[in-house]
Amino acid sequence: MPPPLFTPSGDRYISTVASIIIQAFAGGSYAFSIYSPTLKSSQSYTQSTLDTISVFKDIGANAGVLSGLLFTATTPWVVIAAGAVQCFVGYLMLWLAVVGVVRVRVWEMCGFMFLAAHAQTFFNTGNVVVGVENFGKYGGTIVGIMKGFLGLSGAILIQIYQALLKGNPSSFILMLALLPSSVSLLLMVFVRICHVRGSEDKKHLNRFSIVALVVAGYLMIIIILENIFTFPLGARIATLIILLILLSSPLKIALQARSEELQMGLLVSPDERDPLVHETEGETEKQKTDNYGEYRKFPDDPDQQDTVTETEALAVDESKNILEAMRTLEFWFLFIAMACGMGSGLATINNMSQIAESLGYDTIQRNTLVSLWSIWNFLGRFGAGYVSDVLLHQNGWARPTLMVITLASMAVGHIIIASGFPGNLYIATVLVGICYGSQWSLMPTITSEIFGVLHMGTIFNTIAIASPVGSYFLSVRVIGYLYDKEAEEADSCSGTHCFMLSFSILACVCLFGSGIALMLFFRTRGFYRSIVLRRLQIR
Repeated sequence: MPPPLFTPSGDRYISTVASIIIQAFAGGSYAFSIYSPTLKSSQSYTQSTLDTISVFKDIGANAGVLSGLLFTATTPWVVIAAGAVQCFVGYLMLWLAVVGVVRVRVWEMCGFMFLAAHAQTFFNTGNVVVGVENFGKYGGTIVGIMKGFLGLSGAILIQIYQALLKGNPSSFILMLALLPSSVSLLLMVFVRICHVRGSEDKKHLNRFSIVALVVAGYLMIIIILENIFTFPLGARIATLIILLILLSSPLKIALQARSEELQMGLLVSPDERDPLVHETEGETEKQKTDNYGEYRKFPDDPDQQDTVTETEALAVDESKNILEAMRTLEFWFLFIAMACGMGSGLATINNMSQIAESLGYDTIQRNTLVSLWSIWNFLGRFGAGYVSDVLLHQNGWARPTLMVITLASMAVGHIIIASGFPGNLYIATVLVGICYGSQWSLMPTITSEIFGVLHMGTIFNTIAIASPVGSYFLSVRVIGYLYDKEAEEADSCSGTHCFMLSFSILACVCLFGSGIALMLFFRTRGFYRSIVLRRLQIR
């Protein structure tokens, strides 16, 4: 039977720990660059074919509509279990193909890659939505924690690979089939929704945030040291044990929080729900449409702030569904900007090993770059939400402002990759990784502010489709095509010229995306001043 909904409040923290650990092992798609050279050589693929497979990975990892529908119809543990099954089957078939047990055609390989990556959306949906349900007042903080650990998962999985399977990337694929699915199946029963009232959520969530930062800092130090020194097996095992201890440390925080809240006797009925997530009892969809459903034109005049009533400001929280959102320019501005930013970021990480190889980086350095990408991705996800909140609350800056800045900075990172000077990738991955991660924090928040929270999940997942769409055109039609053209009859290309033109094009794409985000800023700045800031004052 599924876990009961009616539970003591402290179980929210046990649920959070389970979700953190599942997220920490769920991001196998972020480690694609580790095993992609083996996949390419074992199947005799061209770079364009490999990029096509990576695009199916990106589609699977970002198309979360099915996971959202399943979550609505069932319970969190069912969603996570569905993800575990897909993860196991998808990566197992990839491994069988790489080691030569089965022969698969390209379209079949694309399907298995899609299935393996699609599991990530089920893990993510189950953990993030439960987190928002349990900590609705601090939804941004809990989403940042969950997204942050997912961003770190690539580096965590690579550390396990370095300690136990170093030099055997085919076994790494098998590990991706077994480890995330086993962890999620063991912990899914603890991921549950627990509604409470009156507790010190912020204090305990801050402790989880500190753990996330400590894990990120530790991973960065280990990655840098591994690039300088050659760790013997004993040292690699020791660093892995320390990492696992750090990952288990949230359990102590959860037990302390659970003890405190059980002493306070916090227990509520399942009917006491967050009003921003669940409909008020007795309120029908028609009533909500009558009250809030009509589309409000965003005020272009910033001076309209004082004319907005409290009712109008709060009503925006409940407003648009997906069809109404798609009839607005704001939706398409976000979609295009994300296609440019997320698409170019995915194209970069998917080709990182090939880029580094063409520039003369050795295997350890290539793995270091992929691992550090996870750190920068984490910092972008974690930091963008915090910085944008500070800018909004203290300076009144609309959140699209930071989107303009990060997309322009990503263009600089692509120019650095195109330049090909010694050590360029270490600088470029910092810029591109942080700016790419920022989009995953900024886009959902902007979506909730502009279109409201009622249908945020549907709208957010629809906009997220821009990521694989952009990645397909930039990876296959730009990077893959130009790389194969430079390589000509050879299987590989060496030198700065291999990726110079393609990343110059990606830089232009990001600048275009920054311009689109600037248009979004000008279109919504009045809305932010008259509605969003007013709403913050009311709350």
